[in-house]
Amino acid sequence: MAIFKKGKDWYIDYYIQGRRKREKIGTNRKLALSVLAKRKVEIAENRYLEIHQRSRVSFDDHADEYLDFSKTNKKSWTRDRTSINNLMAFFGGMELGEITSLMIEQYKAQRKDKVKPGTVNRELSCLKHMFTKAIEWGRAKESPAKTVKLLKENNKRLRYLTTEEIQRLISACSPHLKPIVITALNTGMRKREILDLKWEDIDFHREIIFVKNTKNNEWREIPMNKVLVETLKNVKKHLDSDYVFCNIIGRPFGNVRKSFDSALKLSGIEDFLFHDLRHTFASHLVMSGADLITVKELLGHKSIRMTLRYAHLSPSHKRRAVEKMSQAMDTNMDTRKKEATEQFS
Repeated sequence: MAIFKKGKDWYIDYYIQGRRKREKIGTNRKLALSVLAKRKVEIAENRYLEIHQRSRVSFDDHADEYLDFSKTNKKSWTRDRTSINNLMAFFGGMELGEITSLMIEQYKAQRKDKVKPGTVNRELSCLKHMFTKAIEWGRAKESPAKTVKLLKENNKRLRYLTTEEIQRLISACSPHLKPIVITALNTGMRKREILDLKWEDIDFHREIIFVKNTKNNEWREIPMNKVLVETLKNVKKHLDSDYVFCNIIGRPFGNVRKSFDSALKLSGIEDFLFHDLRHTFASHLVMSGADLITVKELLGHKSIRMTLRYAHLSPSHKRRAVEKMSQAMDTNMDTRKKEATEQFS
């Protein structure tokens, strides 16, 4: 048994029942050594044939079929495709039954040195679901990704625009981008929710937008202010499309990153993401006196914990609460004094 390198890839070489086997592992030498050690154990315990007869489906083929399955949900398909491209660089050429928890941990360790924890977690989540479907489709009995934990993420970033920056950004937006940005600033909707918005989701009579929360599959209602009503009424409808924001052939915009980045550059705004428009909406609501429960409902947060990140922006809310208590106590005190006076008069 041995490992050898051919081109950029490492291979393992071993014999089973007198027949020579060679497997392409990939560019990672440590992984090749790990897989070879695993084969030695399988052969020594007479488990090799059982394991390899159970699943001869390659990771590559399963990934292709998984992407076909994923197309039924276009919101996640683009993300899945990107994740699988990165997973393929590591697990490509392997069979599903060959992938172990150790290999996935090694993948996680390599990726976290190159990209943000959130990116690693999206890829691991994709891999976990791929194995869930493999079990469902009879291609695997268990998932080696089941015991692999996701990385901790820092979700405390809170960048929002000042009133002056809001005006600068809107002025810098191209014609097709401006109503999208105004919608984000006045509703707190996620980018995907905005780009998927259809005319049937807008009730101009009641001035409400109906939004399907893609994270928990629930609907929420967002009231429209006068600025947003006027903006959306001025968006030109495409005769052959149900989408509010679409290109000249009626297809919804897949992304607006380039035009948004151009607007940021032109306006001189730095360290800002499209998702921060959502933070801007919530932050200004809280600073204007809105309670956190209302903000939670408007944003579609499932837990108040996500909304609490905005609490510090309203330092006066504690004082208002204490003042209300004071008013209640003063009222009770006045009532008692009145009752006492009437009793002894």
